Amino acid sequence: MKSTTDGRLPVLRLAGLTAAALLIHGYHLGVEDAEIYLPAARWFRHPALYPFGREFFLSHARLSLFGPIVALTGRLTHLSMDWTFFAWYLVTLFATVTCSWIFASACFASARARWSAVLVMTTLLTMPVANTGLLIMDPYLTARSFSTPLTLYAVACLLERRFARAGVAAVLTAAIHPQMAVYLLFLIAVLWVAEVNRNRVRARVPALAGAIGIIPAQFHFSPASGPYREALFSRDYFFLYNWSWYHWLGLLGPLAFLYWFWKADLRGTRPAFRQISFALIPFGLISIAAAALLCSSPSFQMFVRLQPLRSFDLVTLIFVLLASGVLGEYLGQRRPWAIGAFCVGLAAGMFVVARQTYPHSQQVEFPASTSPNPWVNTLLWIRYNTPTDAVFAVDSRYFKDPVVDVHGFRAISERSDLADYYKDGGVVSLFPKLAVEWKQMSDATYGLNHFSVAQFQWLKREYPAVTWTVIHGSAPVGMDCPYQRKSFSVCRMPGLAASPENRL
Repeated sequence: MKSTTDGRLPVLRLAGLTAAALLIHGYHLGVEDAEIYLPAARWFRHPALYPFGREFFLSHARLSLFGPIVALTGRLTHLSMDWTFFAWYLVTLFATVTCSWIFASACFASARARWSAVLVMTTLLTMPVANTGLLIMDPYLTARSFSTPLTLYAVACLLERRFARAGVAAVLTAAIHPQMAVYLLFLIAVLWVAEVNRNRVRARVPALAGAIGIIPAQFHFSPASGPYREALFSRDYFFLYNWSWYHWLGLLGPLAFLYWFWKADLRGTRPAFRQISFALIPFGLISIAAAALLCSSPSFQMFVRLQPLRSFDLVTLIFVLLASGVLGEYLGQRRPWAIGAFCVGLAAGMFVVARQTYPHSQQVEFPASTSPNPWVNTLLWIRYNTPTDAVFAVDSRYFKDPVVDVHGFRAISERSDLADYYKDGGVVSLFPKLAVEWKQMSDATYGLNHFSVAQFQWLKREYPAVTWTVIHGSAPVGMDCPYQRKSFSVCRMPGLAASPENRL
């Protein structure tokens, strides 16, 4: 594979940067949104898993080939799913670094600028994207691990007028992450309009009209209500009026710099540099306007989940590459060591942030049968010591427990559980039909760590499928708990107490 300019890809150096990125940002199995994506892949490989509550991850899985691709890889290589996830993470991490080089090669004639762009991007991969709830790239495997390099490669190919390659990349993105593909198609439309009319971008962007045609019928003009309203408003970053001034800087700051990039005649750049700088300005402004519109009236609340500001994942990704290339070209001309020193400082800062984000876990969580994290170790014990069809009750707010380090129950234990409040609530914010079921389950297990035996018996009566529970803290006297270590207990659900009418 060659880069979009002359010469071959510097594979060994890019592989070295991939290893550096792994050490700086880490890798974590089953954290955050991986709680939604990994169970789907596990289920596609082993359909006997998750006999209960699988709708909370299959809602996403049915729209994506992520699960089938990862499951098929594990089956063909005979790797365990944990090692398959880790292998794919390394592949997508390398792909992101490589596509950063390809994109930089399309925008910069200067090798110094290209390497500066890739070096800085390597150190900033887990940088937040304004207040959208996204990182440029997550330190765990999800569908976005695939879509990030694919979208970057598609844009680079478009700028180099390699339309067939761009089309293939766009199709693959749509197959794996349809939402990110919509943003990519929108940017492609803006680039096309900019090509047709270089002086101004008209508001009649074809992608907007096309997007209206793909909105599902379940979207309608009415305020959110009931349990769905609770799930939707738990994502406060969906609503622009909740954003602080520094969040707005994350939106408007890059657009201001992009305007300067478009107008200025910067050394070491190619025509594509100004072309993409210009296209991202209306792309970002239209996204902000769409988000503002959706927040302007309760009648639009059912459309807020479209999350138009997630398009800034592309804006931020490309802006970092452009700005880093310019910085390297000018700063590194007389001080070749300056960019290296700058990146070392950035890397140290990002490493500290990574450790603060997952303080109870290893920086790189290699697949293993045990873990130094007591919560993860509990989930691994469950995986190897409980029946495949076991259904668990866990406190619905467990995700906010500090020692958990946001590791998801389903993603690691390979067992079913009642819906949790936070990650399953995120699923509900996108799929309203699950709202009532989510609310009932998450309310039923709220405060479970402090339940009495009688309360566990009540829970068993409400949900007969539940056979096990995990308690953070001491289990009530009388519970059968084969696992009790480091403040976590795994217990069988108690039998039902006789109801008054059946007692003699």
